[in-house]
Amino acid sequence: MFEDEGEDKTTYKVVVNHEEQYSIWPADRENALGWNDAGKSGTKQECLAYIEEVWTDMRPLSLRKKMEEAARAGESGEG
Repeated sequence: MFEDEGEDKTTYKVVVNHEEQYSIWPADRENALGWNDAGKSGTKQECLAYIEEVWTDMRPLSLRKKMEEAARAGESGEG
């Protein structure tokens, strides 16, 4: 049987990857390859609330950069 999420005593940390995508990870475990600490730890709910606050654009960084480049090229008449 699964534990009720309300009884989760795990301390989590917020992690972020090179594409500026966020996730949570148990604080006592080593980060998965490619993920770095974002500087926030706490309960699952606290970490998810932090992510909701800071991760305002779900698009990966590489896509945002390509879209910005395309917009600049369109503004300058290139393209």
